[in-house]
Amino acid sequence: MKMKAFIIRELEDQFVPILQKCVKFSELKKIHAYIIKSYLSQSNFLVTKMVDLCDILGDLEYAIKLFKQVDQPNIFLYNAILRSYTHKCVYSEAIAIYKQILRYPQPKTVAFPDKFTFPIVIKACAGLVYGNLGKQIHGHVIKYGPMSNTVLENSLMDMYTKCDDLVNAQKVFDEMVETDVVSWNTILFGYTRLGKMRRARAIFESMPKKTIVSWTTLISGYTRIGCYTDALDLFRQMQMVGLRPDEISIVSVLPACAHLGALELGKWIHIYSDKNGLLRKTFICNALIEMYAKCGSVDQAWELFCEMVHKDVISWSTMIAGFANHGRPREAIQLFAEMEKARVEPNSITFLGLLSACAHAGFLVEGIQYLDSMRRKYLIEPSVEHYGCIVDLLGRLGHLEQAVEFIRKMPVQPDSSIWGSLLSSCRTRGALDIAVIAMEHLVQLEPDDIGNYVLLSNIYADLGKWDCVSKIRKAIRSKRMKKTPGCSLIEVNNVVQEFVVGDDSNPFSDDIYCMLELLALQQNRDGSISKTYLEDILSAEFESQS
Repeated sequence: MKMKAFIIRELEDQFVPILQKCVKFSELKKIHAYIIKSYLSQSNFLVTKMVDLCDILGDLEYAIKLFKQVDQPNIFLYNAILRSYTHKCVYSEAIAIYKQILRYPQPKTVAFPDKFTFPIVIKACAGLVYGNLGKQIHGHVIKYGPMSNTVLENSLMDMYTKCDDLVNAQKVFDEMVETDVVSWNTILFGYTRLGKMRRARAIFESMPKKTIVSWTTLISGYTRIGCYTDALDLFRQMQMVGLRPDEISIVSVLPACAHLGALELGKWIHIYSDKNGLLRKTFICNALIEMYAKCGSVDQAWELFCEMVHKDVISWSTMIAGFANHGRPREAIQLFAEMEKARVEPNSITFLGLLSACAHAGFLVEGIQYLDSMRRKYLIEPSVEHYGCIVDLLGRLGHLEQAVEFIRKMPVQPDSSIWGSLLSSCRTRGALDIAVIAMEHLVQLEPDDIGNYVLLSNIYADLGKWDCVSKIRKAIRSKRMKKTPGCSLIEVNNVVQEFVVGDDSNPFSDDIYCMLELLALQQNRDGSISKTYLEDILSAEFESQS
C-alpha cells in the first residue's frame, strides 16, 4: 500500500513542472488528458493544481468540471474551487460549496474548513452583503479556529463594514492580538463609508503607519459627505508628508475640486497625471473632464475629451452634460449624434444631459423625441429627473397648462423638484392659478422648505396682491422657518475661501465690502465694470501692501 502511494506521488511530481509552465488553455486540456491516461484523474493534488491554473487563465467552467469529477475532494481542492468562484464574483455558488463541506461527515469528503477556507467564504458573504450569514461563519471560526489569525480577522472586519455593522467590526478590531496596515485601513474604511468622519479622523490620527490607501480612504470619505474643503486640505497634507498621489487618490479629490471650483489644483492634477502616464486610464480622464466642466472650463474639458484614445459611455455623457450646463446645447446635441455614430450605447445619464440641453435651449420637439427614443430605441425607462427636464422645458416656453397635463400623465410620481420647477416658471409668466396648484403639492412634499413660500410670495408681490404676501409671511413666522444663507467660494493662491451672507468673521471683511462699494459706484449701465478702473484699484491695493 505504501509502495503504491509512493508510485502515485512520483507520478504526480512529474506533472507539477509541466503544469507550472502551462500558459494556454489548450495546453492545459492536453495535460489533463495525460493525467487521465495515467489514472490520476482522482488525484486531489493534481486537480487542485489544474483548478488553480483555470483560475489564472479565467476559465471557471472548466474548473467546475474538474472539481465535480473528483469523488472525494479534500480541503485543498475545496479551497481552490472556492477561490475560483469568489474571483469571478459567483458568491452564491461559493456559499453552496461551503455548505457542502459542512454537510457531509468524514470520510465522505475528507475535508474540514481551515484558516484558508474561512477568509474566502467570508469574502463571499461580504460580496452578497449577507450580514447574518457572515455572523454564522464568524461562529464557525470561533468553533473551528484559529481565531488569532490576522488575515482571517481582517476578512471578518471587511465583511462587517460592508454590511454596515460597525459594532461587530470594531469588536473584532479591538480583540485582535496583532494588527497590520490592512486592519487599520479596513476599520477606517468602515467609518468613512457610513460618513462617521469624526471617528474616522480619530482613527486616522492614531494609526501607527499611514499608507496612500489610508489618506485616500479619508479623502474620499470627506468628498462623499460634501466636506470638500477638508478633502482638499487633506490632499495637500498628504503631499507635504511626501506621498505621491495615485490614481485612486486623484479620482477621490477631483470631485472636491469640481464642487469648490478649485481649478488651479485641478490643472495641477491634470499635469501630474500626464507626466505619470495616468491619462491612459479612461476613468482618470473622465474625472478631469467633469472637473473642468464644473469649474466652467468647458473648452479645456473638450480638448481633453478629443485627446482621449478610449472613450466610454461616461466620457460621452460627461462631455454632453458639460455642454448642456454651460449654454451650448447645439454642441451637446451634435456630440450625441457623434456618439451614436461611434456605436456607444447611451445610458440614462446621457439622456439626462441631452434633455437638459434641450430645456436650456427651448428645443421642445427634440426634447420629446429624445424622451421617446429612450424607451423605444434604447429600452431605457425614463426617471423622474428625465420627466423633470421636459417640465422645465415646457415652463421655459410658457406652456404651463401643457406642463401640468404632462405631470398628471407621467408614469412616475412627481417629486418636489418637478413642482418646484413649475412654480419657478409661474413667476416668470405670472401664472397665479398654476402656481397655487404647484404650491399645494410642495406643501405636502416639503412642508418646511421656506424657498417655496418665498417664491409664491414673490409671485403675489409681482401681481400686487399684498394681502396674500402678508399671509404668507405670517405663515413663515408661525412655522419659525429660516432661510439658509447663501454662500460662495473662490480659490485664491490654492486656498479656497468661503463667504456666507451676513457673516463678517472673515479678517478681510472690511476690505472686501469696501472693494464691493467702489465697484458698485463705478458699475456701468450694462452691469459691467471698466477694466481700467479695476486695474487702478488693484495697483493701488498692491502699493499699499508693499
